[in-house]
Amino acid sequence: ALWLLSMADAVFAEDTRVTRTLLDRFGLRPPALLAAHAHNEQQAAEAIVARLAADERVVLVSDAGTPVVSDPGARLVAAAAATGL
Repeated sequence: ALWLLSMADAVFAEDTRVTRTLLDRFGLRPPALLAAHAHNEQQAAEAIVARLAADERVVLVSDAGTPVVSDPGARLVAAAAATGL
């Protein structure tokens, strides 16, 4: 997980404050740390799809539970899959 985070062009997280604490703990500074939560999932999905289409490495971090099992992860992955990514 740390290797993937260190290679990311963008990290999307439910709560960037929580994820920033994790990243700081391990000295990781991704070029972009962006919010992806229930209140902005449509915009986040569009941003993720655009970044993936541009061949960027995108990481989705869940604050609790397994990512992409519950919202917003499931909807974000579905949006990417719908485009063929």
